[in-house]
Amino acid sequence: MTTMNAACHCGTVRFEVALSDRLNTARRCTCSYCRMRGAVAVSAELDGLRFLAGEDRLTRYTFNTGAAQHFFCSVCGIYTHHQRRSNPRQFGVNAACLEGVSPFDFAAVPVLDGVSHPSDAPLGTPARRVGTLRFEPAG
Repeated sequence: MTTMNAACHCGTVRFEVALSDRLNTARRCTCSYCRMRGAVAVSAELDGLRFLAGEDRLTRYTFNTGAAQHFFCSVCGIYTHHQRRSNPRQFGVNAACLEGVSPFDFAAVPVLDGVSHPSDAPLGTPARRVGTLRFEPAG
C-alpha cells in the first residue's frame, strides 16, 4: 500500500490515505452524479483513511438508493472522497486531492458503467467498462 497526504482546495480538510493499489485503481463513472462531478477516483479501504484536520467540516451527499456516501468540503466545495455503492468496504478518493497528483497525470482512465450499476445486477456481476477517458498533452 502507498500512503499519501491529501487535502481539499482550501486546506480545511486534510487527511492521510493508504491507497489499495497506488494510483493503479484510477477510474471514472457514468452515473448521474459522477458525470457532473468529473473527478478521477482511486481506491482505499475504509480503514485506510485518517483525517488530520477538518473532518467536522465535511458535508455528506447521497442520492437515489442512498448507499453511496459522497463527501466534500463545506468551505471550498471540493469533493474529497466517497464510500462506494459498488463496494461499501472501500472509499473512492479524489485523485486531485492527493499531494503531487493531478487528474492530467493519467494518460488513460477507465470509465465504468454507473448507469447500469453492478449493485443492480445479479450478485457477483462486475462493473462493466464502457470506455476510456484520455488526456493527450498538446504539442
